[in-house]
Amino acid sequence: MLTLTRGAVSERLWRLRKDHRSIEAIVRARTDADGVSLNINYNGEASSTRHWPTYELAAREADARLRDFLRQGWATHW
Repeated sequence: MLTLTRGAVSERLWRLRKDHRSIEAIVRARTDADGVSLNINYNGEASSTRHWPTYELAAREADARLRDFLRQGWATHW
């Protein structure tokens, strides 16, 4: 099972750029409940947040979103 890096509160899974804009996926450990939150940020501001019971499920969703954005012409950027 995948987990956040030991001691980490959040972890960026990917960042994309297109036309001076950015989108990133960040998984955060939830402090109010079990599981993690998957945050999709657009230009540094929260665009969507979804809660998942496990890191693995959140990472799968982030990967699906990444594939969608790549099909739309976004490019990976770190």
